[in-house]
Amino acid sequence: MHRGKGMKFVGDSRISTDRKPNIPKDYSEYPGKTEAFWPNFLLKEWIVGAVFLVGFLCLTAAHPSPLERIADPTDTAYVPLPDWYFLFLYQLLKYTYASGPYNIVGAMIVPGLAFGALFLAPFLDRGPERKPTKRPLAVGFMLLAIAAVFYLTWESAAHHDWEASKKQGAIVEGADIDKDSEGYKYFEANTCISCHGAELTGGPAAPSLVDTGLTPEEVAEIAVKGKGTMPAGVFKGTDEELKVLAEFVSNVKTE
Repeated sequence: MHRGKGMKFVGDSRISTDRKPNIPKDYSEYPGKTEAFWPNFLLKEWIVGAVFLVGFLCLTAAHPSPLERIADPTDTAYVPLPDWYFLFLYQLLKYTYASGPYNIVGAMIVPGLAFGALFLAPFLDRGPERKPTKRPLAVGFMLLAIAAVFYLTWESAAHHDWEASKKQGAIVEGADIDKDSEGYKYFEANTCISCHGAELTGGPAAPSLVDTGLTPEEVAEIAVKGKGTMPAGVFKGTDEELKVLAEFVSNVKTE
């Protein structure tokens, strides 16, 4: 269009002449059914998340995670125990159909089916109903899964020897051990290390050999005749080797 002398105005149909402020839409027509994502919904989610985060931080500060002694791969008597949220899988692997030759069933197939069903849940149940009574399959499978997790966790916790676990993971004072000495080599050669550990700190099936207070003669007698759960005849070697081993064990003391 022409306006004035020598002036031309060019319009673009893609640009609206009525500029609207950047504010959320009006949801007053749907009271209690929906709300603006920003800032209403997002602010509520942030507040709830912040409350849980602060509570979690307070819990970790008041009850720090318990630590155990340094891992010893030579201690075959150590029985590892997973954290509480994996106890149900730990219990599952104790059953005949999910352990031994069927270990793949308990370790891969059963958890795979469970998590696969959880992943496919939105596709398997696509009904619009929100009432649990009108979605029997989805609610039934979810209740079954929750009941199974709770039962297996309870079974694992109720039948576990917590005193032995506390003992086997207890942090003990370290000892000055010469692992290049002849006595330590005989200690390894006679499989003593499998029960007493590389650091001689013992475990559930064997006592600690640190600061025993025993004389070399007493150590030699136990090595040959056995004591408690230790059977006789464990030591297999010459009298000279037995003497070196007994003196080594008798002299293991804390730093």
